[in-house]
Amino acid sequence: MGTAIRTRIVKIGNSQGIRIPRLLLEQSGLTADVEVVVEGDHLVIRTASHQRMGWDAAFAAMAENCDDNLLDATSTTDWDDAEWEW
Repeated sequence: MGTAIRTRIVKIGNSQGIRIPRLLLEQSGLTADVEVVVEGDHLVIRTASHQRMGWDAAFAAMAENCDDNLLDATSTTDWDDAEWEW
């Protein structure tokens, strides 16, 4: 474990929060986007995972397995045929 710094929970609008000292932020490497989770009686703050991480590989695997087709057949109506330019 690293350095423990005591701080207080403060009111921020209708919420509450804590101020994280620069020393702890520098030591942790945390940046703008973080996730906060409850583990027992602890709040754990960690770097947020990247959204859609791994999607490229998943889509490539789907294409390789020919599993990237639409599940429903496309169906058009007379209105679609008359009104849209395809």
